[in-house]
Amino acid sequence: MGLFDIFSKKNTATLISSIDKLLDIVDHSLIVFRDGVKDYLYDDNAGFDDNLSSMATLETEAGTMIREIERALYSRGYLIRSRGDIMRLLERLDHIITIISVDLVQFEIESPKVPTELRKEFVKLAELASLAVESTIPGTKAYFTQPKDIAETTSRVYFYEKEAVKLSQSIKRTVFHNMTEDLKLSEKFHLRYFALHIEDLAKAAVKVAEQLSVMAIKRSL
Repeated sequence: MGLFDIFSKKNTATLISSIDKLLDIVDHSLIVFRDGVKDYLYDDNAGFDDNLSSMATLETEAGTMIREIERALYSRGYLIRSRGDIMRLLERLDHIITIISVDLVQFEIESPKVPTELRKEFVKLAELASLAVESTIPGTKAYFTQPKDIAETTSRVYFYEKEAVKLSQSIKRTVFHNMTEDLKLSEKFHLRYFALHIEDLAKAAVKVAEQLSVMAIKRSL
């Protein structure tokens, strides 16, 4: 039985449904992340608290769903050839959820001082990083139905990751070169730290895209 037959709706409808639910959680987490960064930067404390609460719930739901998918993978012997790849994909998606949760919590714990003139840039950085992750969702779904479409969707991931890195570098350059009198050195390092962590979300999306590319090649063999 070929891989295309293995992933036919009849054989893996429940598994694919569970993966779709996980991807919905990832998508919802991205919305919470963008809102959380914006609420923090614009001093909406009540909104930010809601974001933290929502993200904690989503992280728990994601963990439950991943365990459910793992059980399904190990209970279906005919998936043995693709099980390892799907598990690695799950690990990378789980890592994305973790980054989002940790980033929001770190904003709450460390309360970085973000200059007014950099607020829009940080909001945009969060949007670009989120778009990189968002672009992995159709690619992941395509793996089980139309693997030939993966390349088209993953190319978007690389585009948004590149744009996120460029903006992150621009923010850091502005902080260290143009705000010499406005910020203490410790505050500059703090802002660099948060720019890097948001940038890491985009880089995590690239890891998903790379895994999907490997999986697409294997499905074509």
